[in-house]
Amino acid sequence: MANFSHSIESNYQHMKKLTLISFIILLMTLVSCNKNEPCNSDNPLLCSYNTPFEVPPFDKILNKHFKPAFEAAIKRHNDEIAAIVNNTEAPTFENTVAALDLSGILLDNISSVFYNLNSANTNDSLQQIAQEVSPMLSAHEDEILFNAKLFSRLKTVYDKRSSLKLTPEQDRVLTETYKDFISGGADLDSVNKEKLGKLNSELSVLTIKFGQNLLAETNAFKLTVENKNDLEGLPQSLIDAAAEQAEKDGKQGKWVFTLNNPSVMPFLQYSSRRDLREKMFRAYMMRGNNGNDKDNKALINQIVSLRLQRAKLLGYTDHASLVLDRNMAKNPQNVYNLLNQLWEPALKRAKAEMADLQTFIDKEGKSFKLEAWDWRYYAEKVRKEKYDLDEEQLKPYFKLENVREGIFQVANKLYGLQFAEIKDISKYHPDVVAYEVKNTDGSHLAVLYLDFFPRESKRGGAWMTNYREQYKKDGQNISPVISLVCNFTKPTADKPSLLTLDEVETFFHEFGHALHGMLSICTYKSVSGTSVPRDFVELPSQIMENWAVDPEVLALYAKHYKTGEIIPASLVEKMEKSQYFNQGFATIEYLAASYLDMAFHTRQDTSAFDVVTFEKSALDKINLMPQIISRYRSTYFNHIFAGGYSAGYYSYVWAEILDADAFDAFKQKGIFDPSMAKAFRENILEKGGSEDPMVLYKRFRGAEPQITPLLKRRGLL
Repeated sequence: MANFSHSIESNYQHMKKLTLISFIILLMTLVSCNKNEPCNSDNPLLCSYNTPFEVPPFDKILNKHFKPAFEAAIKRHNDEIAAIVNNTEAPTFENTVAALDLSGILLDNISSVFYNLNSANTNDSLQQIAQEVSPMLSAHEDEILFNAKLFSRLKTVYDKRSSLKLTPEQDRVLTETYKDFISGGADLDSVNKEKLGKLNSELSVLTIKFGQNLLAETNAFKLTVENKNDLEGLPQSLIDAAAEQAEKDGKQGKWVFTLNNPSVMPFLQYSSRRDLREKMFRAYMMRGNNGNDKDNKALINQIVSLRLQRAKLLGYTDHASLVLDRNMAKNPQNVYNLLNQLWEPALKRAKAEMADLQTFIDKEGKSFKLEAWDWRYYAEKVRKEKYDLDEEQLKPYFKLENVREGIFQVANKLYGLQFAEIKDISKYHPDVVAYEVKNTDGSHLAVLYLDFFPRESKRGGAWMTNYREQYKKDGQNISPVISLVCNFTKPTADKPSLLTLDEVETFFHEFGHALHGMLSICTYKSVSGTSVPRDFVELPSQIMENWAVDPEVLALYAKHYKTGEIIPASLVEKMEKSQYFNQGFATIEYLAASYLDMAFHTRQDTSAFDVVTFEKSALDKINLMPQIISRYRSTYFNHIFAGGYSAGYYSYVWAEILDADAFDAFKQKGIFDPSMAKAFRENILEKGGSEDPMVLYKRFRGAEPQITPLLKRRGLL
């Protein structure tokens, strides 16, 4: 199973038409202006996009365009809301709910471009603009949600919904829009609305600042190696990449390692220098906790407190209860029940793995006890001893371009999709590659941007996002524009990008999110594509990981980058035999982060607290062993303090129950069985959030999911 760090902030399923705070941080839909509307502005963000497939004209957009564009778009959105409110006709689904769903198109345009650039290709100017416009947008959202006349019209429609003969999708849009207003404070009195508005405004700035601090901290540390002997154990590809980084930094003849995953993780996995492993590890785990101007502890204090105040204002005991009320889990206890069910068997397995690693250390004649910075290094040694498998043996078969073509072939065999590169199209960075995605009959389906490599202007992790969601307007289908943003191993002067197995699975994972966005067939954009509950959105992504390592699929794309030789059956067999290896570690570090997330967001005391002490206490309660740290420590837990996963990091394993159960059905009939692919496409991928997720899942599977396939997959039975 791939490292959960890739999905951070992928998939933006909670974007509702009116919840601007979450969709600002997460998804941002892009829809073009009215094609027939003349443009009298020299601001490209305020004009129709005269580009192939109406993608954003990145080459014409300058930083100075954003703030005036936001101001103009907010004014237009206010006019659209006023038209709904002042409609003299009785409230109906069409003139109130559907009109709300289609309002704010221009603001969506601008927000999608700005916040996606701020994540994937940021600079100081964009970061400053983000801090200025976020409270402005928060206030705009509140103005809409607090509009008593608008809410009155919506409530009138909601109260008579049973007599309206709505389609399931219309009923879902109406219900979710009404819940958006309620959870946004629409029925609070004026005093509490003002309080809520202030809380939202403060949070909008604090969460952005958290992410900016983390990016700065990640970029700030670099390990410079001057002596070639200090490179002992490192694979040549990593050494070459470090030499190129040094050249870039003006340190010719040296080697520079960074805290980006393609550098730090293999360093921890292969470096024979224990002291340097410790130095890299400590730098990685101390991000945001260095007592400088980028320290995130005070921000965490404020964010947790303000979220709790907001939850209590809305009638909930804590932030987790507020969030989970809209998810499949429904309440914190159900989340804890799931985590507890997995924790003990995973901890037992992790302790057995630790004993194996310590035995190996002792056999080497070393006198030290295993520490957290030793785990990956000795796990790799034990894997090689037990299974004769070194991850470096796999990388030559995972050339990035081959993996990409393999993913395209899987999408073609399952869903008939075709991919054609678009050369003449606007892009936001030279690294980006664009594709037109077509249906089996050759008709246009979507535009797909792929952005693979780390850079200092890009935040860490990997995610799927949209520049335009699929929806229908006046009976016409509006096609989506999807983007996958990753931080994979870069090519060097003499080698192409050769991915690790984890990066391969990450690519498949994010592409699963892309399929969810591209194959959507919904009428209303507030429920289209990945606009589903947080703990359901990971089903399409995580099920795709299963195809990544299936022998039938490996034969399609896992070809040696030099010889073209298909990965040998003997190597595939070793992969299969080692599939449960180190699963205790992987499960424990992920679950620990999930517990930590829940601890912060089930907190019911708004007073100040020491973040480091709180974190330690939360992890001590579950008896986390010191040799494994939480996958994300508090001060760099971007998912929950700057992304959309607060009280939701558990969702990966919740969705893994669904994906393990669903793929089990594929395995029974064949992983490319047409009937299974058709059922999954029609009942899951095309439906978005247009119906209750469990209804959709049971329609596909014929029953509720079982946890047994997940336990088997992780070797925990």
